Amino acid sequence: MSATLGTLLTKLDPSLKITMVERLDHVAHESTDGWNNAGTGHAGYCELNYTPQDENGNVTIDRALTINANFEISLQLWTYMVEHGSLPEPSQFINSTPHMSFVWGEANVAFLRQRYEKLSAHHLFKEMEFSEDPEVLREWMPLVMEGRDPAEKVAATRVQHGSDVDFGSLTRSLVARLQQKDNFELLLEHQVEDFKHEKDGSWTVTIEDRKTGSNKTLNAGFVFLGAGGGALPLLQASDIDEAKGYGGFPVSGQWLVCKDPAIVRKHHAKVYGKAAIGAPPMSVPHLDTRIINGEPALLFGPYAGFTTKFLKAGSKMDLLKSVSVSNLIPMMSVGIHNMDLTKYLISEVMQSHSDRVETLRGYFPDCKDSDWTLAEAGQRVQIIKKDADGKGKLEFGTELVASRDGTLAALLGASPGASVAAKAMLEVLERCFPEKMNNGWAATLKEIIPSYGEDLKTNAELLNSIREKTLSVLKLK
Repeated sequence: MSATLGTLLTKLDPSLKITMVERLDHVAHESTDGWNNAGTGHAGYCELNYTPQDENGNVTIDRALTINANFEISLQLWTYMVEHGSLPEPSQFINSTPHMSFVWGEANVAFLRQRYEKLSAHHLFKEMEFSEDPEVLREWMPLVMEGRDPAEKVAATRVQHGSDVDFGSLTRSLVARLQQKDNFELLLEHQVEDFKHEKDGSWTVTIEDRKTGSNKTLNAGFVFLGAGGGALPLLQASDIDEAKGYGGFPVSGQWLVCKDPAIVRKHHAKVYGKAAIGAPPMSVPHLDTRIINGEPALLFGPYAGFTTKFLKAGSKMDLLKSVSVSNLIPMMSVGIHNMDLTKYLISEVMQSHSDRVETLRGYFPDCKDSDWTLAEAGQRVQIIKKDADGKGKLEFGTELVASRDGTLAALLGASPGASVAAKAMLEVLERCFPEKMNNGWAATLKEIIPSYGEDLKTNAELLNSIREKTLSVLKLK
C-alpha cells in the first residue's frame, strides 16, 4: 500500500519529499511478502466467500463485481509502469495462472452453478467457464481429480486469465524505483513511536533507530500508515478522533508447501473451495500454484490460528496494548458474539500434520504426508468497529480511516488487501488531497489509469479495451 501511494505521488508531483519508514531491515517482508499471502491477485474469479448466499439461498455477486473492477485498476497501474520501464519484465512479479473454484456434493454443485450463471452474465466475468464433467475437470486440474471417487458429484469454474502475483517482489521493485529519486528517503530498521499534530496541521513524527535506540523527529505535511497489521497501533498513537472505537482481531496462518518438481508440474491453477463453518474469510482453502522470487511451488491452506501479535515480527503484547477506553466494549462484544470463530481457531491450532494433510486430500486425494512441509503465513488483523448500537462488529475487508483535515490516513484490514492497493490509494488521494485532485492530479491519473473516473462495472466497452491491453502487456493471456 505505501509503495503504491509513494509511486502515485511521485508521478503526480515529482517535487514532493517523501520518507518511508520500515521497522525491518528490508521492505515487504511482513504481510506483503510472497510467502505471507495468497498471491491470488484477488479478482473475485475463484474466491467463493465473495459471493455469499442470502437467507433465501440466492447467490449475491455485488462484492465480487466490485473487487474485480478494483483489481483491474491495479492491473492498469502495473501495465503503465511496465510500459514506461518503471517495473521489470512482468514474469518477475506476475504470472498467468488460471483461477478455479471447485466443489463437491449436490448442494455445493447447485451453489456453484447458480454463482456461474449470475457472474458469467456480467461483462466482467464473461470469460468464466463451468463444468460438471469429470473428464473436463481432469484436463483443468489433474491433481485434484486423480484418485477421486468417480461417483462423487463435482463441479468447477475456470477463468483462464487469472494471475499469481508475487506482491513482495512487486513492492521491492516499486521501492527500488522510488529510491532512484533524489527526494525519496528509505529508513530501514526504524520504528515510528509517536505523533504530534501541530497547530499548522503538520505532524511531528518521532522515530526510533532500532539499531542504536536513538530517537529523531520528522515534520510532515501528510502521513500515511500502511503498516499492515501494525497500522492499528500507529493509528491509535495519532489520537485522531476518527480512530476512536476501532480495534483489531489478529489471526495467524500456516501453509502446507510442496516443492517436488514432479508434483508441482502437474498443477497449474489456483483452486479455491468453500470455507469450513465458522472460518474467517482468509481461511478459504485453496491449492495454489505459486512463483515466489522465481521459485515454483504448491501451497495449500491457509490454516488459521489465534495469536496476540499484530505482525509476524511483532510483540505478544500487541493485542493487549491495543485495548482502550474507546474500543473496549466493541472488542468485548465481538469476543462474546464470535465464539464459533474462537472455537474454530483453537481447533486449527490443535491439528497435527496428518490432520492438515487430510484436509488437503479434499483437493489432492493422492497426496502423501511426506511431500508437504508446514510454513508460517503472514499475520492478519481483522477490523473491529462500533456498530449502530455502540457495540462491536467484526469486519472482513479493508477500510480507509482518515483525519478530518486529510493530513493523516491509515489502511486497516485484510482481504482483498494488496490486490486492490491501487484503488485504495486512489481513495487516499481523493480524501486527503481534494484541491490538488481538482487542479491537475485527476487528469494525470487518467493517463496512468485509463478507467479513472469511470465505472468498469457498467462500462463494458471500456472494460474490454482495457483488459485486452493489460492482459497483453502483463503477458496474462
